[in-house]
Amino acid sequence: MPTKSILNILLADDDKDDRFFFEKALKALPFPTKLTTVADGEQLLNYISENSDKIPDVLFLDINMPRKNGAECLVEIKTDKRIKDFPVIIYSTSLNDTMADVLYEKGAHFYMRKCDFSELVKSLQRVFTLLEGKKFKRPVRDKFTLNFQEG
Repeated sequence: MPTKSILNILLADDDKDDRFFFEKALKALPFPTKLTTVADGEQLLNYISENSDKIPDVLFLDINMPRKNGAECLVEIKTDKRIKDFPVIIYSTSLNDTMADVLYEKGAHFYMRKCDFSELVKSLQRVFTLLEGKKFKRPVRDKFTLNFQEG
């Protein structure tokens, strides 16, 4: 039986509790993962620049961060020829259609709302299943938002 390859995940989020919660959700999944975290947009862009030869499999990007926000980071990532295809999932407390439209236009793959633990696990399961199956393509706009509970 072939061994599953490790998914390398990068999380950019300034909230220490959210980073802990995200890491705990990863451990609840049947996917082998390696999580790297950064606490703001400048750290994120420095990390990507210093590791451009080994970019992680996916980036979960908070919008509201100090020094450089997630939307600014998304634009920089998507305008860099070397990493423009890097899968970026917006991971934010707010779920705003106008902002989601802008982020979709800027090249984000999905928009995922921060939610309770079981919903986070379900969302991550869906993302990683797509990644593992090499089916990770940007959806049409009406499938851009990953959320299991409406409201």
